[in-house]
Amino acid sequence: TLNNALSFNKLKRSHNALAERLQKAHTIVGESAPVQRLQQEIELAAPTKARVLITGENGTGKELVARAIHEGSQRSNGPFIKLNCAAIPSELIESELFGHEKGAFTGAQASRKGRFELAEGGTLFLDEIGEMRPEVQVKLLRVLQENEVDRVGGSSPIPIDVRVIAATNKDLPAEIEAGEFREDLYYRVNVIPIHVPPLRDRRTDIPILVEHFLKLSCDENGRRVKAVDAAALTALSEHAWPGNIRELRNICERLVILTPGPGVTA
Repeated sequence: TLNNALSFNKLKRSHNALAERLQKAHTIVGESAPVQRLQQEIELAAPTKARVLITGENGTGKELVARAIHEGSQRSNGPFIKLNCAAIPSELIESELFGHEKGAFTGAQASRKGRFELAEGGTLFLDEIGEMRPEVQVKLLRVLQENEVDRVGGSSPIPIDVRVIAATNKDLPAEIEAGEFREDLYYRVNVIPIHVPPLRDRRTDIPILVEHFLKLSCDENGRRVKAVDAAALTALSEHAWPGNIRELRNICERLVILTPGPGVTA
């Protein structure tokens, strides 16, 4: 009994520490005007049932915005399921989204739920939706219209209750003009548009972000918090940041691991 109590207490502490770390990692950090507008848009969109289309360059934090919308919604106790449409091979994305029945295709040895079913009662985040093949776009449009999915090889539709949030780094109106993206699907997912600004448009947030990411990296790597001198902050603030927030976070982690001593200089 004592061993079980101690094990449970250790597990609870680990869980609380992990939850706190995840909360810090998923916080939108910044005080600039673009970030304040972004947070206002999230607060307005989150409590609704409306679909959201998040646009922005790679590395700006589109998934972070999607998570914030989910956490601020009435579905926050439900699952947050994500699918990167660019990372799944084209021949598998239909099965990943809608699921499949046993024997539906070679290698389908058992029935499997798709991401829509896994997100039941919660949120499905479709990252890089602009990379989705046209034939899959047609089936996604039907799911959004009917609120039901057909598994690959299935014989009857399955009703779903899922909020869809999509994201893209592409110019979808231009993709529509080029015949690469369906216009009717665009209007289905683009009920509430939210644009995530690039880091170069919110340079005043860089010192705050540097402090935040250094603290996170030090916690994750068991290092003491490092101070950054004024010249180093100036150098970081003047950088072009083509990789946006993701690049800045990677730089901060690199500084934590490779910089000797307690301070970071230019």
